[in-house]
Amino acid sequence: MFVLWNVSSYNSDMFLVGILSWWYGNGWSARIQIIKRQLSSSADFFSVGMLVSTIFAPYRQISAGEVDGSLKVHLQAFVDRTISRFVGAFIRMFMIIIGLFAMLFQVILGIIIIILWPIMPVFIVIGCILMVIGWVPLWTI
Repeated sequence: MFVLWNVSSYNSDMFLVGILSWWYGNGWSARIQIIKRQLSSSADFFSVGMLVSTIFAPYRQISAGEVDGSLKVHLQAFVDRTISRFVGAFIRMFMIIIGLFAMLFQVILGIIIIILWPIMPVFIVIGCILMVIGWVPLWTI
């Protein structure tokens, strides 16, 4: 004698409950953690903290040590170091600004994702309803 269990409805219902509980629970918090890691990675990639702390350090100056010689040699070394510091400050400021813009873009995009995250499943339902009723967008240019 065979005993048939009809568990297909139970499994599909629990599958849907599992997906929705993940989506509005662990999935949402995981998305927030991913956005935080991306921001941290961008700050590390652009080295914003290091660039700010060394903003006026000489830039790629090979001979930045002590100079022996006449007043002309000391003055030339001072001008070289000063120019090197200004070049370094300009390049570092440029990289800091680019890094901050990239991070600002990531923050804005992250906020949009976090706001839209809870309503994404609704778009699937709306799309299925529109598909069933036969709605087709009109593309006019």
